[in-house]
Amino acid sequence: MPRSRIRRTGLAATAAALLAFTGLSLPAQADETPPPVPQNLIQDPPVTKAEAPPVGVQEWAGPGGAADPGEFTLGPGVMNATTTSRVKRLDAVLPKQGVQNLLAAANRTITPWCSRDPFNTAPDPDLKYCLQDDDSTSHEWIPQAMTGVSDAKDNELYGSAGNIQLFASYDNNDPGRDNNQDKYGDCTEAEAKKRDSCNQKGIRITFVQSRTNPATGSPEVKYRHVLLGWTYINSANHVSFDGVHSAEGDPDADPNKFMQNGVHAGGMVWYGHFLYVADTRNGIRVFDMEKIMDLDPDGDGKAGDTMGKDGADDKTTTANVEDKSKVGRHNNVWYSYGYRYVMPQVAAWKFRAAQKNPTAKAHKYKCATTGRPKASYLSLDRSTVPDRLLLGEYCRPAGSTTYPSTGRIASYPIAALEGRTNDVKAEGWANYLPLATGGAQGAVAHDGTLYVNESKGTDEPSNLWRYKWVGGELSTEGRAAIKTATGAEDLYYERGAGRLWSASEHWEGAVNAKLAEEGKSEECLTGPTSAHICQRVLYAHKLSWVNSQP
Repeated sequence: MPRSRIRRTGLAATAAALLAFTGLSLPAQADETPPPVPQNLIQDPPVTKAEAPPVGVQEWAGPGGAADPGEFTLGPGVMNATTTSRVKRLDAVLPKQGVQNLLAAANRTITPWCSRDPFNTAPDPDLKYCLQDDDSTSHEWIPQAMTGVSDAKDNELYGSAGNIQLFASYDNNDPGRDNNQDKYGDCTEAEAKKRDSCNQKGIRITFVQSRTNPATGSPEVKYRHVLLGWTYINSANHVSFDGVHSAEGDPDADPNKFMQNGVHAGGMVWYGHFLYVADTRNGIRVFDMEKIMDLDPDGDGKAGDTMGKDGADDKTTTANVEDKSKVGRHNNVWYSYGYRYVMPQVAAWKFRAAQKNPTAKAHKYKCATTGRPKASYLSLDRSTVPDRLLLGEYCRPAGSTTYPSTGRIASYPIAALEGRTNDVKAEGWANYLPLATGGAQGAVAHDGTLYVNESKGTDEPSNLWRYKWVGGELSTEGRAAIKTATGAEDLYYERGAGRLWSASEHWEGAVNAKLAEEGKSEECLTGPTSAHICQRVLYAHKLSWVNSQP
C-alpha cells in the first residue's frame, strides 16, 4: 500500500470557501488539523464548463483576423465583498510594510552579465540579470510574468522608489493541484518537514531593484520574494491565509480530464497600488501593494515576533518564519512557509462567457475559437488614452481542425478594473494572433505595434514578433521574427529606459531525468549537457534596437 500522504496545510481555505456558499459551518477542531477536502474544490467559485462546439461552428477568422471582444467581458468576483472583510481582519492582526521598506530589506543579489547564456545563437540583449544559483536552477519555482514600476506609475516612481521590476513564479512541485502520489508536492508529514519543496506554496512575486548601495556607494541589484496569499476563516473562527491555488479538476475526477492545474501566473500588471495576476481559466486575481504583511518586522529571521489580535478573540499572536512547513494561523502562531512577506488577494475578476475550451488532457494547450478566453498573459499599454490592460491566450493548435485558434488578444480600460461593481468590457477590438503554430507566452503593445514572445521549446531560441493593426487585422508587414532567449516568457515595457523586458523560464536540468529523480534543485550537472544548464535570467532588449531589425 502507498504511504499515507498529506495535502498542503492550508486546505482549510478551500473548505471554508465551499461552506461559505452552502451556509454550513465547520466543526470545532484544532487549527493545525484542517478537514480533508475533495480534490476538485477551489478557492473561488468554479468556472462554468460547457462542451466544446462541434467542428465548423467556431467563428474562426484565421491568424490575425478579428475576434469577438464581447467574449472577453469580465465580471466582479462573487466573493469580493467577503474577501474585503477578511483582508481587513488580517490587516488588523499583521503588521504591514510598504514597497520601499520591502526593497530596503531585499536580501538576495542579482549578478548582471554572468556567464549563463540562454541566447546561444540569438543576439545578446541590452541587459542581462542573473538570479542567485538556487533561484536560477530551482525545480520548484518557475518564472513567468513580468511587470514593473513603469506600469505602476506615469513617472515610474512608487513613492521615491524607481528602477523596479517584478516577476512572478509558480510552484512547479504539484502546487495544490492534485493528490497523485508523486514524489513532489504530496508528501508525508516527515517529508514535508525535511524537504521544503514538499509544501505547495502556489505563487510568489519577486521585487527587483537596481540601486546604489548606501554603505559603499556602489551600484547593486537586489531582490526579495513575497508569497501571495488567500484569506479564509479557519475552524476556530480566526482569520487565516493560505497560498494562492486553484485545483479545478473535472467533477467526475476523471484523470484524463482537467480544467486548470494550479494558478500559472503567466502574466501580471502593476497599476497604481494594485497588482493584477492572470488566472488562466477564471480571469484575473487582484492584490494590493498597500497590504504587504510582514511576519518578521525586526528582520532577524527568527521566530517569536509579536503580531496583533484578531477581533474574534483577545489572544496575542506571534509569527514563525523559521518553520517552512506551515502557512497561516495555527495555535495563535502565524506561519508563511518561511517567507517574511505575504501579500493577500483582495478581489477577483471572472470571465462572463461560457467555457468552451476542451477538458481532455490531450488538448490542454488547444483553445476554442469562441467563448471564454484563457488569461495566459497580461500587459499594459500606456501609449494609448486611456491606459489599457492587454489580455491574451497561449494556444497550440498543432494542425487541429477542431481547435485551430492561434490565441486571441484584447484590451480593457484598466482604470475600470478598480471599481469592482460593474462588468468591464474589452475596449472595442479583439484579434486572433498571426502565429501559425501559436505558442505566445507574452505580448505588449506600444505606439501601435504589438510585440509577442513565441516560445520554441527547450533547445532553440524563442521568437520575438512585431505586428501592426491593418484594416482591423494583425499583420507582420513582412517583418521577420527576432531570435531571443530560449524559454522566453512574458513581456514588460520600461518606458524611461526604452527596454523590453522578459524572463527565460528553462533551466535544462529541470528536464534532466537524473536531476529530477534525485530532487536536486540547487545545483547543476557537469558534462556534455552543462552548456544548457543554469540558463534562467531576466533580460531586456532596447526597443529602438528591436524596431530597427528587418
